[in-house]
Amino acid sequence: MQLQESGEMYLETILILSQKLDTVRSIDVVEYMNFSKPSVSRAVGLLKNGGFINVDEHGFITLTDVGREVAEKIYERHTVLTRLLVSIGVDEETAANDACRVEHVISDKTFNAIKAHTTGNA
Repeated sequence: MQLQESGEMYLETILILSQKLDTVRSIDVVEYMNFSKPSVSRAVGLLKNGGFINVDEHGFITLTDVGREVAEKIYERHTVLTRLLVSIGVDEETAANDACRVEHVISDKTFNAIKAHTTGNA
């Protein structure tokens, strides 16, 4: 199943929340993303059906191995791109917002070149 940008954003959010909270529920995603409950419920259903997350009988959400792989890839892109933009003088908030847009469309080849350049491994 090919994920759209919104699916990647949900997975990234679940990853971030799982690092901050003992358990992640749909309501946590609603509050973090400031989305409606029906929108999150629909997305959770699609991600579950796609094999990206599991939801247990208590409503606790966990990433599957595939879901974690996608989430970590997107989160790494977000953090590297944000750091790059801040390093060239963009304020933190703008850098994070712009990185969030770019992280979903940038090619692996370009991202890997940026990552190598910013870590000094160019």
